[in-house]
Amino acid sequence: MKYIGMPLGMWALFAGSFRRQLTVVFGYDAAAAKEIMKRAKPQYRKLIAKLPAFEKADRFQMNIVNCAMLGAFICSMPERPDVERLTVYYADAMMTKPMKWFCRKSGKKKFTEKDIAGMQATAALKAADRNPYSWNMEYYAYPDGSGYEARFTQCGICTLMKELGLYDLTPALCHLDYTMAEAGETADFVREYTLASGGPYCDCGYRRKTR
Repeated sequence: MKYIGMPLGMWALFAGSFRRQLTVVFGYDAAAAKEIMKRAKPQYRKLIAKLPAFEKADRFQMNIVNCAMLGAFICSMPERPDVERLTVYYADAMMTKPMKWFCRKSGKKKFTEKDIAGMQATAALKAADRNPYSWNMEYYAYPDGSGYEARFTQCGICTLMKELGLYDLTPALCHLDYTMAEAGETADFVREYTLASGGPYCDCGYRRKTR
C-alpha cells in the first residue's frame, strides 16, 4: 500500500490526538509523548508499505490503516500497555470532533436501502480471500426488522496484530465498534463473540434505537 492518499491523511488527522492521549491516559510527559510520536511515524510508514493495495470496492482499508497507526504507537512506547488502558487510549485518540461528526453522518444513513445494499455487496466481495489484511463477512437481517448483523469470519486487524506480536491487545480495537455506534446515535451495538477472544466469529449487531 502506498503511503500517499488515505494513510497520509489519517496520520495528519489523528497523530496529534494519539500523541495527546499518551499524556492523558498513560501519564507520559510532553517530551516523552513527542519522542514516542517521532519514533511511531517511521514505524507507521513501514507498516503501510508492507500492506497490499486494497480493492476499490473494499470498504475496510481505513480499518487496517488505523490498526497500523495504533500498532506503530504501541511499538514505540517504552513500556507495553495493558489492554484496559489501551482500550481507553484508542477510543479517546480516535474520537476527535471530526470523527464524531463522521459517525453522526454515517448514523443517519444506517438501515437505509443504500446502507443495506452496501453491506450485502461487502458480504459478496469476500475480500480476505485475496487479501489477508482485509475482512470476510456475512450479512444477516434480523427477522423482526430491528436491524442487522455483520458476522466476520476473517479479520485483517487480527492478522496484523498477530504479526506485530500484539494479538492479546486486539480487544482494545474491537471495543471501538461500541464507541462509534454510540456516536452514530441511531443504533445500539450488540455482540456476543470476537475472533480475538477465541470466538468462532466477530458478530457486529446493529439494532435500531427505540425512542
